[in-house]
Amino acid sequence: MTGLLETPYGTRDFLPAEATAKRTVEQRLIELFAGFGYEEVVTPTMEYLETLTTSSGRIIEPHLFKMFDRNNRTLALRHEMTTPIARLAVSRLKDASAPLKLSYLANVFRFRNNQPGRQCEFHQAGVELLGVSNAFADAEIVALAAQGLHVAGLADFTICLGQVEFAAGLMENLSPETQSHVKSALERHDVVALNELDIDDALKKIPTLQGGRELLTEARALARNERSQRALDNLSEIYRLLEVYGVAEKISFDLGLIRDFEYYTGMVFEAYAPGVGYSLAGGGRYDNMLRDFGAARPATGFALGIERILDARKFQGVADNSRVDKIYLSYAAGLEVAAIERAAELRAEGTVVEVSLSPQSRADAEKSCAERFCMELIYLQ
Repeated sequence: MTGLLETPYGTRDFLPAEATAKRTVEQRLIELFAGFGYEEVVTPTMEYLETLTTSSGRIIEPHLFKMFDRNNRTLALRHEMTTPIARLAVSRLKDASAPLKLSYLANVFRFRNNQPGRQCEFHQAGVELLGVSNAFADAEIVALAAQGLHVAGLADFTICLGQVEFAAGLMENLSPETQSHVKSALERHDVVALNELDIDDALKKIPTLQGGRELLTEARALARNERSQRALDNLSEIYRLLEVYGVAEKISFDLGLIRDFEYYTGMVFEAYAPGVGYSLAGGGRYDNMLRDFGAARPATGFALGIERILDARKFQGVADNSRVDKIYLSYAAGLEVAAIERAAELRAEGTVVEVSLSPQSRADAEKSCAERFCMELIYLQ
């Protein structure tokens, strides 16, 4: 019988106050995205397995929740939203003019060890900007992520900004096998493994290349090829625009931030907050994904982790003002109709009213009002 009262591994319930806080954050985010011209889309919770495991997504297959339909085709629960939106963009929105600016709120699923900040079912809000390849688009994405964390109630956070092409440029003359080892070490932040490789010292310094705007000047001394120089030029231009957006003080450069060499093709970023040992948001430029769906198109975007934001809010002591004050309306026997009519009048004025479901004495009504955390009692007699 114990299993009847448990949630499945890696999932959780949201109690009323938690659900209200979650919905408040999500509503603020979707309104912010709309203010930047991003239109919300909703995709199916499940997709065909081949959709989610295109060439850039095959590594994720062991972490997918899979099932079969009646025709024995393999389905899987979506593990993120970028891939379904790429499918949508290439199919249903193939004739839409660029730029295509889409937003979403969704629950996604990924089988993994259950630990703080890493559940099997989690919720995301994010945007995808398709059809534009310049730094202006990347800057809008980073600025929107920063403003998203702000409207969600967080004051203390940092966005770490990197560029995968910087490291890729430094690896250009290495053998494919050595490149593979370097990429693996960088993605895993394995400094020991990186130092054991027979590679240039510039590559071994990448994990330490962190800091403010002055870091870009330091990195130029290591960037002895055009590809790496272009990556730094890109970061400089993005930062210049972020200063105009007013979010540059939240930016820290990290050229060791790679995320995924096979997926990202340019700017990448992650957001962190004190007291929370995992990223709150992540994103970047992924120009190759839509090519897997038969329509190459530049793209950039990000996802915010809703549960992670809620954890950061708690740590930062963000006051939860999302609970709505409400009136408790009760009545003596025979006044049911009057109670319904009075409640309707109050609701028409914008007041939240909870009506007793049966007649009460005034004493019982006062007790119920307190138990229901209502700010005021209206009693009809």
